[in-house]
Amino acid sequence: MGIMEIIGLAGSVSLLAGWRLYLCVFATGLAMRLGAIPLPDHLASLDVLANPWVMGIVAIGALAEFFADKVMWLDSVWDTVHTLVRPVGGALLALAIVDPADPAMQVIAFLLGGGGALLAHGGKASARAVVNTSPEPVSNVAVSAMEDVATAGLLYLAYEYPVAAGVIALILLALVIWLLIAARRVIRHIFGFGKPQQPPPTG
Repeated sequence: MGIMEIIGLAGSVSLLAGWRLYLCVFATGLAMRLGAIPLPDHLASLDVLANPWVMGIVAIGALAEFFADKVMWLDSVWDTVHTLVRPVGGALLALAIVDPADPAMQVIAFLLGGGGALLAHGGKASARAVVNTSPEPVSNVAVSAMEDVATAGLLYLAYEYPVAAGVIALILLALVIWLLIAARRVIRHIFGFGKPQQPPPTG
């Protein structure tokens, strides 16, 4: 696995962790136990994700997130609580993917992984806050279900096709930036931020 593939894989996983940290960890561990992910020797540190105790704990977290993320405004509370958890988790996942014999690369992976997860988390949380302004719950459930499917599918593609992982990471990054910009515009429109103030009536 070349350096660009490793960077792409670490970037993809960390960005996806900003959406669904527990699902990322559980899906990776499950795929490893089933032999679906043939990891090279330098990724042996990821074996801990296949530990039954680790899988059991993250399965509970993934299940709780699955339901909490589909309840209007509870999803935003859940996102707020995980503002620190997801970036740290994304950073640790990225750290586990790079070669432990290269300390400089580990530092870069840790920083970029944490930053990528934080950026993805911010895009998700902002978009869901906008969706929550809708009075009906259907949009919330639909968006959450799309996030579940997209996370699982893209995670599989990143591990199964490391060559394409860099492209996946770039697409995710572009999507996250678009979500942040779109959410900012909608929030400004809803709350009237940036509108010129009307002068007080005279006379």
